[in-house]
Amino acid sequence: MVEPIAPLSVRWLDQIANVPQQQWDALAQPLKTPFFEWDWLHNMEASGSITAKSGWLPNHLTLWRDRELVAAAPLYLKGHSYGEFVFDHQWADLAHRLGIDYYPKLLGMSPVTPATGYRFLIAPGEDEEHLTGVMVNAIDRFCDRHQISCCNFLYVDPDWRPTLEKFGFTPWLHHSYIWQNHGFSSFDDYLQAFNANQRRNIKRERKAVRKAGIEVKTLHGDDIPHVLFSRMYRFYSDHCDRFGWWGSKYLNKPFFEQLYHNFRHRVLLVAAYDENDPRDPIAMSFCLTKGDRLYGRYWGCDREIDCLHFDACYYTPIAWAIDRGIQSFDPGAGGQHKKRRGFPATGNHSLHRFYNHRLDHILRPYLKEVNAMEQMQIDAINQGLPWKKTMPEVNYRY
Repeated sequence: MVEPIAPLSVRWLDQIANVPQQQWDALAQPLKTPFFEWDWLHNMEASGSITAKSGWLPNHLTLWRDRELVAAAPLYLKGHSYGEFVFDHQWADLAHRLGIDYYPKLLGMSPVTPATGYRFLIAPGEDEEHLTGVMVNAIDRFCDRHQISCCNFLYVDPDWRPTLEKFGFTPWLHHSYIWQNHGFSSFDDYLQAFNANQRRNIKRERKAVRKAGIEVKTLHGDDIPHVLFSRMYRFYSDHCDRFGWWGSKYLNKPFFEQLYHNFRHRVLLVAAYDENDPRDPIAMSFCLTKGDRLYGRYWGCDREIDCLHFDACYYTPIAWAIDRGIQSFDPGAGGQHKKRRGFPATGNHSLHRFYNHRLDHILRPYLKEVNAMEQMQIDAINQGLPWKKTMPEVNYRY
């Protein structure tokens, strides 16, 4: 006799703490990205970094079969567009001109984390396409009931994108700068991929750091002293404060400190020490790693040292990655200067559904035009990469 399958129930939750960690992580830990694991998202909420007050109201969609979590989508109601690094401010301005309330909008991403990998979390063995349809229908009903203007999924997993396009979401192409490991066996091997001029430049930049009496160290997982997490917050905070409103300072000290207790196995710190005072670092970069991927997130320094930023944020993490067989390194948002250091422009997509018919009528055709222009820009950027002519053709799909 075949046991009947229990019906699914939909629950919208205002904090991830309402989901048992073991059940959430059974869905999130198989992913390539670390940014949807329970501890990372919970630390953001419990620390007070990501809250309704900061414009990020947690509104997680979950599917249950009795008491078993079978699917989840980390979602947030946004009262602004800051911290997303996908810039839809012109859409908000258009909506205002049309007399449409653009905010709040429904957003799927790991908050303030512009790293590719967003998708619905679905338990192994489940019918993924069926559950995706159930979740999309739940989102449609929610947005219709609450008059939400749009639902946006940012930095989506490229393998997940075709499924959501079948359900009517419109893609918007962007680009990040992603290092890829072309079978490098050492840092010198990586250097050999460049033309002679750029190879000299990178060697000169690393030499300038050593000449300044700075030693750069990597610390991973249990090797990281507890005190360095609060120190990393200070570097992060001071660096963001230099840029005022545009500094993108969203995370607080409790967030960083809590990472020591429950997430340090994912953390790589690159710390720079002055040889005249080797007790405390004068600069640090903060990275996360999982599987064969490395992600650069934050940086800060007590004083400016020529080329130290390049060494701590790019070269030393690359050397660490090569030694451990890491296949890709996303150093974080921004900066065409990354391409000169072996980070090609690499396409990524966000996905959008507009519930206001006028916005839908205007923006869907617009995105088709924008995507074509963005692909042209990616191609143009990568024409100028300082590789040797013998470098193999690179796949710029991340």
